[in-house]
Order: sequence, then structure tokens, then C-alpha cells
Amino acid sequence: MGTIKDEAKAYEPPQTKNITELDKISVDLVVEEREYKTTAGKEFTLNVIVVDGEDYRVPTSVLKSLKAILEEKPELKFFRVKKTGEGLKTEYTVITLD
Repeated sequence: MGTIKDEAKAYEPPQTKNITELDKISVDLVVEEREYKTTAGKEFTLNVIVVDGEDYRVPTSVLKSLKAILEEKPELKFFRVKKTGEGLKTEYTVITLD
């Protein structure tokens, strides 16, 4: 530990990345529900997976799509997710890798 000044300069707030940043995702990763607060203090929850110590957000639409894929292909081991659009027009496409 350094001085409070050094620690403040080096401080990086925790970041939650998006699942689309991963090239290959195992269907066996554990999904955790995390609670967060907006800057206005409003609480909300997100589904996340942890990969190499980093949190990655898993949108509900990804889980819904993956469920349909797994019903047809229960042996699936890996997938990736493609993101298109922004804001309310964001869409996620699950792409199988097996």
C-alpha cells in the first residue's frame, strides 16, 4: 500500500464488461446475480459471469436464445454473442461454436 494520494491516482472503479467482448463462452460457466446502484441511487440487478476475475454482463435475451438453442442441441459446449444496435435498439445474437 502506498499513500492515499498514490492509491487515489491508481484507483480504477470496478467495471462490468459485456458478454459480447468474449470470443468463446462455455455453457458451463456459473451465472451470478449482482446488485448495483445507479448514480441516482436506484438499485438494479444484473446477471454476470466471471472470466479471469472480470465480470461480464449476460443480458436476459442471451439466456432466452441460448435456452432455445440448447433444447435443439443439448450437447452444445461453447458459443459467442454478437451485439448490434445501441440503447433500446440493442440486439444480441447467440452463435454456436460446436
